[in-house]
Amino acid sequence: MSTPTSYFEQMYARSSDPWSFATRWYDARKHALTVDSLPRRRYRSAFEPGCSTGMLTARLAERCDHLLAVDAVPAAVEQVPARDNVIARTARIPHEWPDGTFDLVVLSEIGYYFDDHDLATLIERTVTSLEPGGDLVAVHWRHPVDEHARLGDDVHELLGAVPGLARQARHEEADFLLEVFTRVPPAPRSVAQTEGLA
Repeated sequence: MSTPTSYFEQMYARSSDPWSFATRWYDARKHALTVDSLPRRRYRSAFEPGCSTGMLTARLAERCDHLLAVDAVPAAVEQVPARDNVIARTARIPHEWPDGTFDLVVLSEIGYYFDDHDLATLIERTVTSLEPGGDLVAVHWRHPVDEHARLGDDVHELLGAVPGLARQARHEEADFLLEVFTRVPPAPRSVAQTEGLA
């Protein structure tokens, strides 16, 4: 069973920042690494499901012309910093998926909350909404948590097996796994290749 929305609602009812994103160095560093892993300098249209209070959203917004950030809990969405290029709204992922396509989708600490069916739906909708050549960044906690349906490594194993996704980068630590995939075709190009260095 996927983690119920009531779990998150209860978390935000107890604290406006239940995971201490605003104060914890672990998360500030991980968010910085996530944004630094983006292969392109700039993205036209990005999507961040499960945005929580918007700490990562604020960093992503600096690299995106347009960014859609959603979360299932209104109390979380209300805290997303207001920016001209960011739309923050409530949506229950993976079933309330936005229309249109994106050249960047960021799955940060979200995949392990879903059971097999919902995770398959999440991955299918992510890949379908990615433009050819678009990038998918996935980053997940690696330790077991009672409220998680699976380990973060399991999410990345499934992503790595998806036809049409080519892994561009992998950053592995004891606590989290960060990977960047590109939708193919066209064949992926490294940052150095894109800038004519290789």
